[in-house]
Amino acid sequence: MQTAISKKLQRRSQCRGRLYNLNSKLNIVVRVDLDHARAQVIAKGHVTVHSVNALYVVVKRANSLREGLGVELDISHARVDQEALEMLHASSETHHLPAKIDPQQAPCTISVLAPRTAARRAHAPALIAA
Repeated sequence: MQTAISKKLQRRSQCRGRLYNLNSKLNIVVRVDLDHARAQVIAKGHVTVHSVNALYVVVKRANSLREGLGVELDISHARVDQEALEMLHASSETHHLPAKIDPQQAPCTISVLAPRTAARRAHAPALIAA
């Protein structure tokens, strides 16, 4: 029985020439504190350029609950592709979600709590240069 489960987890699917594990689902939990105008979106799993849109939709819904809501996107326990991380940081800097997610471009204050491994990679060149 144990080998059947591990074989199932090891099975892969081919999509656009790339191999993906079938068990790399994105799990999202939202915590909202309306009294303090804060929301926390916690994501676990694998965040890709395709699955990042699911995070954007959840952030948009949380942002619509109250004007001026600060949204913290915690992806510190997720495996995040570099391109997806750059997309999230761009939204954080512009205070807007992508136009295809939010055509009205409502102001959205997002702070991204990135994974430690991505933070190390981002700071590694600066440490080597110094």
